[in-house]
Amino acid sequence: MANMYDVTIYTDGACSGNPGAGGWGAILMCGDHSKKLSGSEAETTNNRMELAAVINALLALKSPSRVTLYSDSAYVVNAFNQKWLENWQNSAWRTSGRKPVQNKDLWLRLIELTKIHKVKFVKVKGHSDNAFNNECDRLATEAIKNIKR
Repeated sequence: MANMYDVTIYTDGACSGNPGAGGWGAILMCGDHSKKLSGSEAETTNNRMELAAVINALLALKSPSRVTLYSDSAYVVNAFNQKWLENWQNSAWRTSGRKPVQNKDLWLRLIELTKIHKVKFVKVKGHSDNAFNNECDRLATEAIKNIKR
């Protein structure tokens, strides 16, 4: 793929209650440019918000890119880095405990996006000293406050 951009993305999801009102935040950086995104859902789970952050960040990219994506979600990072997704697909979307995989709809969307973009997933420690992760957490929790109750 010619003319691929190198993009750094940080994402985070948050939930007030689990399930409950949820929000997500993302920061995209490419060269001198950066963009902040956020969104919310009235009734969701923390894991769905973590996935929504990644999906929406990748959807915001205008052309195929090489992405380094930082997330504090072991759920998201391990699904790729520890081949959980591969195993789930090979076992008809069942977990190792034979239960249906949760959030299959979002995983399928994310798989499609990782066919467009070359994504490297990196785990960061949440609620620590990473300014970008902390800002994503702030964006996510602010988005929850914007939900009309």
